[in-house]
Amino acid sequence: MSHLSFFWLEANNHHHIRAIQSNLCYSIKKAARHNRLTLPSIPDTLLTLNILCKNSETTVHDVANLLIDDPVLTANIIRTANAAIFNRRNIVCHDILTAVSRLGIIRIREIITAQIIYSLKNTTIENIECNQLLKKSAFHSRQFAATMALICQKMHIYSNKPFKLEPEKALLTGLLADIGLFGLINEYSQFIKQGNYLDFNIAKYIFQDNCALTSKIVLSQWGFDADYIAVATNTITTHHDSDMSYLTIARMAHHLLLFKANDAAINEHEVELDLTGAEIMYELTNLSDLEFEEQLKQITHSCGL
Repeated sequence: MSHLSFFWLEANNHHHIRAIQSNLCYSIKKAARHNRLTLPSIPDTLLTLNILCKNSETTVHDVANLLIDDPVLTANIIRTANAAIFNRRNIVCHDILTAVSRLGIIRIREIITAQIIYSLKNTTIENIECNQLLKKSAFHSRQFAATMALICQKMHIYSNKPFKLEPEKALLTGLLADIGLFGLINEYSQFIKQGNYLDFNIAKYIFQDNCALTSKIVLSQWGFDADYIAVATNTITTHHDSDMSYLTIARMAHHLLLFKANDAAINEHEVELDLTGAEIMYELTNLSDLEFEEQLKQITHSCGL
């Protein structure tokens, strides 16, 4: 299966071979081996929050005190904590301490990371082609994440036993699945600034081949759990009590979006389903495009991100 956030790329063996043979590809793999791939500038608040999350003695008060110095993040977290998908008891909170207590320290980190990455994808950068790719990635990540959350919600409805996977986590794993794309685009930008040239259509194949690896590096360094890494790399990393995992949800979402887009790549994509999964896929594939898009919009609206 192609990388989840790159399923719009068309196969081109000639470009693929040239990409693999390029100096940029060698540079990226070398940087990855030595953990030298970097993200664009990340707000200090998120960097500090990441440090706090790694400290077992961190309390909700520590995180609330950090966020309160950033009015924008504070407002976003309170809004998200009151959003339907994160506020199952439908109890409105009005202060940052209550919001952090409700969401939890780790979930706060995940939400803020997703918000910042999404904003970065929609920020104009110097290279027009890279800028367009990031915006396309933002759109597809949002669509993919909403589809994962929708399938997870359906699982709770259709399953005849308690279903442990959370729609809100399914949403966040989808949003962060290609976080490594920034590191790749940074390497490409530096490569061009050094006076080199590589056709961008070929560079995209380098991004496609290396995005899973760089996403794994970033997510691991930032302390995200195995579920995030499994979705980003399309690789089973843990064994669950049941066959259903966030990776299974991701593969179902990918298959469903290929079907809705009438993408020929669906002929090469397989996903294993149990009876519950098959019922859900049957329902969602039979929705009209308008009905399907409306359900995704409801998910997006309910998540508050």
